[in-house]
Amino acid sequence: MSHMPKMPTDEQIEKVRGFNRFYTRHIGLLNEGLLESAFSLTEARVLYELAHRGPVTAADLRRELGLDAGYLSRLLKRFDAKGLLRRSPSKDDGRQSLLSLTEKGFVAFAPLNQASAVQVAAMLAELSVGERERLVQAMSTVERLVGGGPKSDPSYSLRPHRIGDIGWIAHRQGLLYAQEYGWDETFEALVAEIAAAFVKNFDPRWERCWIAERNEEIVGSVFLVRSSDEVAKLRLLYVEPSARGLGVGRRLVGECIGFAKAKGYKTLTLWTNDVLVAACSIYRAAGFRLVKEEAHRSFGKDLVGQTWELDL
Repeated sequence: MSHMPKMPTDEQIEKVRGFNRFYTRHIGLLNEGLLESAFSLTEARVLYELAHRGPVTAADLRRELGLDAGYLSRLLKRFDAKGLLRRSPSKDDGRQSLLSLTEKGFVAFAPLNQASAVQVAAMLAELSVGERERLVQAMSTVERLVGGGPKSDPSYSLRPHRIGDIGWIAHRQGLLYAQEYGWDETFEALVAEIAAAFVKNFDPRWERCWIAERNEEIVGSVFLVRSSDEVAKLRLLYVEPSARGLGVGRRLVGECIGFAKAKGYKTLTLWTNDVLVAACSIYRAAGFRLVKEEAHRSFGKDLVGQTWELDL
């Protein structure tokens, strides 16, 4: 049974509106002419499309930019009057014209394009290399989430852990399990303890962490930890909501199984809770057996802990 998403909170709405006000002011969109030019923001955007896309129809521009047909028509007439626009008949549809910039149009656009590049370069120059990367990634995230197209590329890749991953995993699992199951901060503390112990005692000959990454963002992870010469533990499997349904969880569990077999372990074991239905389904499908259940009070909830084992 699917659940309708909750309505955004007033605080979330105000945060987005506040960001919109900040950014339009920061890059000068409130000024009469964009980047001290004679062109408005919309005019500059149309010039950009004409300069970079080659001959296009007015209908193409309207769809791409989401502009009202009448407004776009008036804007193009102004470009015509200034000698910036070239019209040629379309071979595919004689009722439409192909639009492109004249030489005068390219001359008018060039300083605007250069000024925009200089403005962004100056903004980025004030940031460290790491801050620039964070800014670019954040902008890419905004574009994917609200751009109207696919949320993101469905593909993902796996890599070993690196500096910064462990803290992030504890942070994300603490938040996700609080949001989805109402677990309190003691669960985040447990994840942090397990992850920290993994790093402190990490033996790459017998242990491994896999990080699932998509669009340069972590979307899941799992740990395999040595318990004895014959037993390994699968720990802290999680998948971000945005990546669920892509097979990330099954892939992470499969990597653990393959690694454990290659290293000669006889048994792969894990501990979980019965409310984590999706994870339990993955374990069952991979051949794990439920060998023990025990009620307990943890993370602010009454839970049923489960121990699963896989004979390798």
